[in-house]
Amino acid sequence: MPATETSPKTKLSRQQYLDLYYFMRLNREVEDTMTRLFRQNKIVGGLYSSLGQEAISVGSAYALEKKDWMAPMIRNIGALLVKGVPPRDIFTQHMAKYTSPTKGKDGTSHFGDLENLHIVSPISMLGDLIPVLTGVAMAGRYLGQKIVAMTWIGDGGSSTGVFHEGLNLAASQKAAFVLILENNQWAYSTPVRRQVPLENLADRAKAYGISSYIVDGNDPVAVYSTAKDAVDRARAGEGPILIEAKTFRRRGHAQHDPAEYVPMEQREYWEKRDPITLYEKFLTAEKILDAKGKKEIEDKINTLLEKDREFAENSPMPPPELAAEGVYCTGDDCHKIRPKWERPIAEVMPPKSSVEPVWIVEGFGRGKTSSRENAPIHFGDTQQAAEQPDAKPKSSAKPVGKPPARKSAPPKSAARGKARR
Repeated sequence: MPATETSPKTKLSRQQYLDLYYFMRLNREVEDTMTRLFRQNKIVGGLYSSLGQEAISVGSAYALEKKDWMAPMIRNIGALLVKGVPPRDIFTQHMAKYTSPTKGKDGTSHFGDLENLHIVSPISMLGDLIPVLTGVAMAGRYLGQKIVAMTWIGDGGSSTGVFHEGLNLAASQKAAFVLILENNQWAYSTPVRRQVPLENLADRAKAYGISSYIVDGNDPVAVYSTAKDAVDRARAGEGPILIEAKTFRRRGHAQHDPAEYVPMEQREYWEKRDPITLYEKFLTAEKILDAKGKKEIEDKINTLLEKDREFAENSPMPPPELAAEGVYCTGDDCHKIRPKWERPIAEVMPPKSSVEPVWIVEGFGRGKTSSRENAPIHFGDTQQAAEQPDAKPKSSAKPVGKPPARKSAPPKSAARGKARR
């Protein structure tokens, strides 16, 4: 049975240390900006904060390569920023503007980028992203892409059925899949100790024979080091890996939730463990960040957000007629995404054989389609035969002789009488 592991910290380059700091600060400032926009009634949908959890989104996404795929949840804005999503896309998406990735058809983070950034849109039914990203990992292996797929789940979402079904599928297929389990202590208003009889949620990986890690979710270097190790192992063919990141959600489920159910002592404890504050102290002690460098990063973030916020606020709302467009995917005019083969297709095709792969079953599966035409089922490489809608199938068997006469059944009264006797 694979044991739960704790990955040691990796030595990073100076730029990597600063990158983690930049994206964590950007993550928080983007959310603070959206909080102000929400209070001005400029955000039309729900707003879900990741205050205190920035190190998880940033550290784990930073471990991915450009070709890798990920599917964030609504609190993983930091992962979007690391992957290359500009703040203006996040602002316009939450404000339902016509310039947003979904052209104003959604008011939260339900958007992705399949073509360039390899981001799968969040799914509101928590846990459903796990089998989806397992499928992405399996498809990448089939196409020879050497990719890793990553998604996130909360402690509450780890109690859904699809969490276990998806993880079992990933394990049985040895998919190159990494799951980040954000144990933020509360599933809405339910504490972990009331929903799970486990001290470590990472132990759930043992049921599927896969490896797992436990990491301090408020330490970005530890999160990155652990995620990088997991991504490398998954890419090498070791199968899926679960990482439990222990942290705390310092705001309610959404802006409408004051989270008064959280004990004051617990909140005060975690506020002293703010990931950005702790990381600043670390960078200062290591002489990686000084007052000048900090101000340069702050100025860079403020300039970017001011520009993108103004763009979002000045963007138009979608035209009314757009509501009837794009409801269903209609093919190439919707998207032109195609599989990107990085291996010879012949490697995954059936081997050539001297036997023609044709099976014909007379009269099997014959029925009417919605257009009232016959729809015979055909097999292998056979062509679908032309059928006359009202033609009756001819029997190839000839009657042999006269069928024997049936014996007449006894009268009901006599039969009942015998039964009684």
